[in-house]
Amino acid sequence: MSKKRSGGGLSPTQQAAKFLGVSVLAGAVMAGIALPAAGALGLAAKGSVESFDELPTNLKTPPLSQRTTILDSKGGTIATVYSRDRTVVELKDISPYMQKAIVAIEDSRFYQHGAVDLKGVLRALNKNAQSGGVSQGASTLTQQLVKNVAVEEAGDDPTKVAEATQQTIGRKIRELKYAIQLEEELGKKKILENYLNITFFGQQAYGVEAASQRYFSKHAKDLDLEQSALLAGIVQSPSRYDPVNDEAEATKRRNTVLQRMAEVGDVSKAEADKAKEQPLGLKVSKPKNGCITAVKGAGFFCDYVREVFLTDPVFGKTKEARAKVWNQGGLTIRTTMDPQAQKSAQKSIKEHVYQKDDVATAATIVQPGTGKILAMGQSRPYGINTKKNETTLNLSVNQSMGGGAGYQPGSTFKPIVAAAAIEGGTPATQMYPSPYEMDYPAPVQECSGNVWNEKGVPVSNENESEVGPYDMKTATAKSVNTYYVQLISDIGICPVTEMAAKMGVERADGGKIQQAPSIALGTQEMSPLTMANAYATFASRGMYCTPVAIESITQRVGEKSKSLQVPKSTCSRAMSETTADTINTLLKGVVEDGTGSQAGLGPSRDSAGKTGTTDERFAAWFVGYTPNMAGAVWVGDPAHKRKMQQITIGGVWHSKVFGGEVPGPIWRDMMSGALEGRDAPNFTLVNIPDPPKKDKGKGDGNNDGDTAGNNNGGNDNGGNDNGGNDGGNTTFPTPTFSIPEGFIQGTTNGNGNSNNGGGRG
Repeated sequence: MSKKRSGGGLSPTQQAAKFLGVSVLAGAVMAGIALPAAGALGLAAKGSVESFDELPTNLKTPPLSQRTTILDSKGGTIATVYSRDRTVVELKDISPYMQKAIVAIEDSRFYQHGAVDLKGVLRALNKNAQSGGVSQGASTLTQQLVKNVAVEEAGDDPTKVAEATQQTIGRKIRELKYAIQLEEELGKKKILENYLNITFFGQQAYGVEAASQRYFSKHAKDLDLEQSALLAGIVQSPSRYDPVNDEAEATKRRNTVLQRMAEVGDVSKAEADKAKEQPLGLKVSKPKNGCITAVKGAGFFCDYVREVFLTDPVFGKTKEARAKVWNQGGLTIRTTMDPQAQKSAQKSIKEHVYQKDDVATAATIVQPGTGKILAMGQSRPYGINTKKNETTLNLSVNQSMGGGAGYQPGSTFKPIVAAAAIEGGTPATQMYPSPYEMDYPAPVQECSGNVWNEKGVPVSNENESEVGPYDMKTATAKSVNTYYVQLISDIGICPVTEMAAKMGVERADGGKIQQAPSIALGTQEMSPLTMANAYATFASRGMYCTPVAIESITQRVGEKSKSLQVPKSTCSRAMSETTADTINTLLKGVVEDGTGSQAGLGPSRDSAGKTGTTDERFAAWFVGYTPNMAGAVWVGDPAHKRKMQQITIGGVWHSKVFGGEVPGPIWRDMMSGALEGRDAPNFTLVNIPDPPKKDKGKGDGNNDGDTAGNNNGGNDNGGNDNGGNDGGNTTFPTPTFSIPEGFIQGTTNGNGNSNNGGGRG
């Protein structure tokens, strides 16, 4: 006889008996409601019935979380992501063996009883009493489905999961009532289908289709007898009967299922015995989840798509609402990624910059006039092994979208200054003395109406032989710093920052572009995506379009699919067509006979672009475009510690790195492959008269003219591999001149020192 414990509580056997007694009472209540023949039991439980009737009648059935598939623009799979690996299938797509196996082992009287199996409850009570514990349960498949629905609703919240599975009388009563509802509304076949789609089978597999793929690498409709028996046996305890980690225990459980199938007449004894002799025959496929599984090096693009979904209000008013839709999954996301462009970008990156190199490269291609992101890649692959130079930091995008704090673009910012000047009426024939070295002109007008009026701050060109006078065409081709600081001093800082804003140019860290003359030389940290999309404005003859990565989204909810609204690119005119055409003419000259000649695409395809190299060569750029594609390539150390001097990149030794020398060829090869077989439209060019000829020295052909010996910049903080800002404790080279207080509004590091390394040229 069972006895009370010393603490006065019930023994385990008494607790089990009490629980099952309640189950019997509840079963009787159900019988009193649903089965008139059991009315006596129903009357005896009148008080329980009244409480039961007060329960809600509608079971909230959440959509089952499923895989989300991310596709490229041609429909090819980039990656699959999921909170729970599940692919919902119809009953007709599930092997009959599997259907029979799960019913045989979990609820053999499934087709004979209602929502509650009173006979099963009594049988369980009897067996448990004989064993002195809880050796057999009495929940029907329908009741188990109700419990699984509650677990699904709880999601990944451990507290809610515990509440959904706690062994309490109240939960059991609710489960019973909801089970009746499901039996009335769905019928047996639909209940079985739902059960097989919602149930957890271990190894991150939810639902029979995912389980079949995980353990046997086949569809659920193709499962044979012994495979079906194995999967059906796992359900009771996925960890205990895990065939991957405990083959012997899983085999015993499988054979128990086969024996039960023979007992209920689903298969003959001979069939069951033969199946018992078979090995498990596992053909395990590893879970393939997340952007780390992306093909064509598109892990970072995949991650960008995820960031867009979680941050754009079009997918939900709050972050929590958007995350819920994302985790629910079942999405098919067709993106803007062009497989040809992506393949070409990664091929060029791999050939020119090695994963093991001290520095990295990131490249992005966008489509002018639409804002569509066509490619996004980098030399350090998507991953968490920092010893192998893997990273999850997207070097192509802003900090808010999973990137770092950005990199100074150097002279690639100069065309924005030129565009502001031309739009304001300055002719492209404008001449300036442009000596090798000079002081920044002062005063210079700011947007606030104040003026920058510091005296005695020098700036110089890359080569002493670069001495003007120069017009805009020559100064742009040679990337003459002293020309551009004179230009910004004439037009003021505000027209430049306003033009930058119209072109979508913003600091990668989200801060405001500083009001200082040195912005003409690219001292504000930008991301490759920002620069590529800005130059796309020139390519589209002055129309700026916000970047987009998603073409369409279809969401499957149950058996139905619906289309979700997606963010659209918004286009606006940033400058006149004439201004854009003038910039195109200037930058076409850069790749034909200027600092970007190594990036040219040849005589059969119009191209334009600009090189950029920053102070102390912490970063080098080439940003360029054709009328139908624009791309940006950055090379540098994401941690902003390794100068690109006396360095090997991609197996090639460089005493000094220039924008036209390393990023330029990457851009050329990337764009050549991306554009192969596509139309080759021409730019609309304007006539820019040459200035009167004058004999003067020529610069060294090996230098791109982008770096100034003395540079003044803003915040030199680059993103590190953890997405943070490296500037805080980085020691920068001492400039060769004294920077007046207030000239640059650099950030202050943890030691109270202002970082004024700035971009050269």
